[in-house]
Amino acid sequence: MFDLDKWEEIWLTMMQHKLRTALTSFGVFWGIFMLVILLGAGNGLKNGAMQNFDIAKNAVFVWTMPTTVPFAGFDAGRQIQLSNDDFGTLSRLAEVKTISPRLRVANRFGDQSLSITRGDESVAFNIMGDYPEFLEIKPYVVEEGRFINHLDIDQNRKVAVIGRRVRDELFEPGEQAMGEYIRIGGVPFKVVGVFNTRVMGEQAIQELQTLHLPLTTAQRTFNMGTRIDWFGFVPADGVEALETENAVKDAIRSRYKISPDDRAALGSFNVEQEFKEMQGVFGGINGFSWFVAIGTIIAGMVGVANIMLIIVKERTKEIGIRKSVGAPPISIISMIVLEALVISSVAGYLGLVSGVALIEGVALMMEKFGMQNDFFANPEIDFGVAISAIGVLVVSGILAGLFPGMMAARVNPVLALRDD
Repeated sequence: MFDLDKWEEIWLTMMQHKLRTALTSFGVFWGIFMLVILLGAGNGLKNGAMQNFDIAKNAVFVWTMPTTVPFAGFDAGRQIQLSNDDFGTLSRLAEVKTISPRLRVANRFGDQSLSITRGDESVAFNIMGDYPEFLEIKPYVVEEGRFINHLDIDQNRKVAVIGRRVRDELFEPGEQAMGEYIRIGGVPFKVVGVFNTRVMGEQAIQELQTLHLPLTTAQRTFNMGTRIDWFGFVPADGVEALETENAVKDAIRSRYKISPDDRAALGSFNVEQEFKEMQGVFGGINGFSWFVAIGTIIAGMVGVANIMLIIVKERTKEIGIRKSVGAPPISIISMIVLEALVISSVAGYLGLVSGVALIEGVALMMEKFGMQNDFFANPEIDFGVAISAIGVLVVSGILAGLFPGMMAARVNPVLALRDD
């Protein structure tokens, strides 16, 4: 039941001691404010790192390197070259759902170099031979046309899917790229698609200056035989990425007689493990943020409890009068708890609103001025965090007033009325 007199009493008490109330409230305000800022910043770091995980979260990549252990009559230092035959063998593994062989045709940072020309324009960008399944591992945003399909593979079509930066370098602004021809190493290829990427920073630059050709066409056109540089995999349903990685490596070791003890002969990248490690790191950051903020809130609540004890001392005679006229202990306790709850809730709510406003302001400024990067992007606060913070405030406010309230309830009215 709403008791107007009780609320007026709380208001008058707070107004009579404005400075004391403000200083007490600041501890609670700062604790919640720091919690929001730390969690928002942690989410910004997480978003900055995770935006470059624009790849199947359970993908596995495997490639070969020179052997380091002699085995089955072969000396160490043997270079294993993957081929089309491996594609058939590995695709039949029960642990594999999707397989995507890849071939590096040209890399502007490596020794290989093929000129990419159109008219008078000439550039040197990354050129990859791929299968259609590559999009299941790396979901590019195909803005125009399409990606490579199986007819391109089967018929060795001379078609190319190009990144936006490749288009911008070879074509004039507003000029149509779809259906036009470019030359790669002097060989004409028809542009059938233009893609964009969801990642940012240096990785985005790398991806958008890449051309994708049908792998079979790349092998035949540039005299690369049946060579494959590495494979990408998506595990079968219900199979963990590590299990798929081990099955693929075992199959390659058996096929090329690589020693089981030679861990350097096969390289791999397990996205699932990397993703779990990143999740663990940011879970730790969030835990640390809560630890620091809760510590600050507790310190603020100790201040609130101390102030409530002072208030009880100041109002001893009043409490004695209440008890002498029949006020039950619960009414005395509730009066003190309610005052502590009001101070902590108002201060905490202001801290919550201020923190969210600051985080949203930073996010807006970063978006407006293009400040998103690989390390920090889109700081935000989850709705669940706000609810949790409110719950912490309520519980802390009750606890801050409960002990002083119980002390007030134990006041002897006879002694209280004699107190000067």
